[in-house]
Amino acid sequence: MAQDLRELFKNDKILGERMPKNHETRFLDKLNTALPETKTYKFSWMQIAASVVVLLGLSFGVFKCFQPAIGDTPEIVANKTADTKTLGDISPGLKKVEDYYLASINLELSKVKYTPETKELFDGYLIQLNALDKEYQKLSLELTESGPSELTVNALIDNLKLRLNLLYRLRSQLQEFNTSDAHVDEVYQSI
Repeated sequence: MAQDLRELFKNDKILGERMPKNHETRFLDKLNTALPETKTYKFSWMQIAASVVVLLGLSFGVFKCFQPAIGDTPEIVANKTADTKTLGDISPGLKKVEDYYLASINLELSKVKYTPETKELFDGYLIQLNALDKEYQKLSLELTESGPSELTVNALIDNLKLRLNLLYRLRSQLQEFNTSDAHVDEVYQSI
């Protein structure tokens, strides 16, 4: 069954014939009707650049909207109002305990060095400390309304202890971060 194509064309009588006139245009017309050409929309570089600028602008706006401003850092020190009682109002011994913890908390806060690299870590701890401060305010209000009870006093002291422990943990994590940065700097300098 296999035949050589050269042999077939040698025996073919079509060698001298020509194609009819306008054959190519008729063929292209038939081809276009059978397979119509689809229009493709080409983007110019200006349209792409404008789209990128709009996308970056929207992204920046959303980022700024959900990021707290630097001046909006939560208040840490307990706000004492004239209406609420504190541990110091119950007894002089509890006043000493409360003053010790509040002074230690303020001292630890003053020791913390805030840098742009540690902003995320610092802000996370500030949020936790702010939540604990709000809870302390609620406990102080409960102490004022229902009077001193062992549970309320212990909860207030535990709240102060927890805030101080959080600050100790923050300080140790910042020290680890600084030592790891120093180690990385030493490695780069040795290279």
